[in-house]
Amino acid sequence: MSDTSNRSKWRKVRTGVGALLLGTALGAGGTAWTMMAQADQMPPPPISLPPVGHQAGFATLVQKVQPAVVQITSTEQSAAGNQTVPQIPGLPPGWPFGGLFRGQNGGQWSWKQIEPESHALGSGFVIDPSGYIVTNNHVIDNARDIHVTLSNGDKYSAKVVGRDAKTDIALLKIDAGKPLPYVAFGDSSKELTGDWVVAVGNPYGLGGTVTAGIVSARGRNINEGTFDDFLQIDAPINPGNSGGPLFNQSGQVIGIDTAIYSPSGGSVGIGFAIPSNFAKEIVAQLRAHGKVTRGWLGIQMQPLTSALARAVGLSNDNGVLVDVVQGDSPAQRAKLQQGDVITAYDGKTVKNTRDLALDVAGTPAGKTATITVWRNGQDHQLNVTIGTQDQEKVAAAAGSNKDATKVGMTLEPLTAEERAELNIAPSVSGVVVANVTSGSKADDSGLQAGDIITRVDGDQVSSPAQVAHDIHAANDHDRKAIPLQIVRDGVTSYVGLELS
Repeated sequence: MSDTSNRSKWRKVRTGVGALLLGTALGAGGTAWTMMAQADQMPPPPISLPPVGHQAGFATLVQKVQPAVVQITSTEQSAAGNQTVPQIPGLPPGWPFGGLFRGQNGGQWSWKQIEPESHALGSGFVIDPSGYIVTNNHVIDNARDIHVTLSNGDKYSAKVVGRDAKTDIALLKIDAGKPLPYVAFGDSSKELTGDWVVAVGNPYGLGGTVTAGIVSARGRNINEGTFDDFLQIDAPINPGNSGGPLFNQSGQVIGIDTAIYSPSGGSVGIGFAIPSNFAKEIVAQLRAHGKVTRGWLGIQMQPLTSALARAVGLSNDNGVLVDVVQGDSPAQRAKLQQGDVITAYDGKTVKNTRDLALDVAGTPAGKTATITVWRNGQDHQLNVTIGTQDQEKVAAAAGSNKDATKVGMTLEPLTAEERAELNIAPSVSGVVVANVTSGSKADDSGLQAGDIITRVDGDQVSSPAQVAHDIHAANDHDRKAIPLQIVRDGVTSYVGLELS
């Protein structure tokens, strides 16, 4: 028999068996239905859900808001500073690297080493059709050039309207020559743990990436500063998402994606966003004034432990203990005293130092607030007129910062708020480096904003005037450099400040 005949026969047999099996199944099914019908029984309905369309997911929301989300690229070029190396004897004329060396000084050559350009990628979102864009400060910090790329690929140069390092918020402006799609801040206080959220941004520079999750927790303190009050989310965010918007299901921005917890560097489902109710007040000040001013009370404080609470006769440890009342401060004028326990601020219970710092910082300068203090076993009500943190600092240091400014840095007194923010122990005295001018002697020497100068040329310092005096004295003696002892990120080290 031929192969063709065999294949034909096999197809016929296979078809016959199939028909047989199908007939058996139908027959058995018919018998079963007949028996159930005779017993007057119906099978239960299968588990099912209504048909799911786009309206049940996030597609419509994303299509609406994505055009307002942008990619931010910043470029920084830093100089390593003037360095010296021993002169190399017998160097042939015109050797290839001679251009790196400039001048001869005491048998040594000096040059300025230029580090390669570094690039930072982040996200942002348009809050006004005229081109105002919100992002994180760390995305554009120390940037030389900033560029914004829209979702349609259009690219623009951006300028910094204002930035606030303490809250890690910055406001940029681009000129697109046309109205831009924009989004609005929502009310973050209405978002509950378990509510859906959507993050849109540019992780790893990929652009236009959307992730979804829920609000995992509220009011998180991740020890990044005095003003920590983050939303914790499990929507995956990664490097490059910084500064991007976190949306609720109504398409409103209820947070700015800012930080992640990650042992590996990638998302592990724990991210943090600045709540919109906090962010929009900062953004409003940056837009109006280019900077942020905060309320100032003028105390050094410490947490109230259970033991301290019992010692002063309180039934719980809600409150903060006043360590020091600074001279010529709103606290001194309101007659706060060392040893007072502040238990309430403007009618709101103070649970810890963070609560009070946030409440005071958010109070407009000139407003009178009522403070409840526990003193000698009784509650007392004190009225305090809140000052302006930045203005008070400048007034305190007026006329004393001149010589420090000459080398390219601005100094401020070390206040209680900055001690709490920078985690500086009360026993440490020093002066805060508020700003370092790019390319200045201070910058070339390695000083950074946020450094605490504790000693100058071996002498302990506690005021900007003292630092300026010591720098001036060194200049008068024609010194080329002066040693500074600093504290940075909790670590003490020395820096040589170049003076000439």
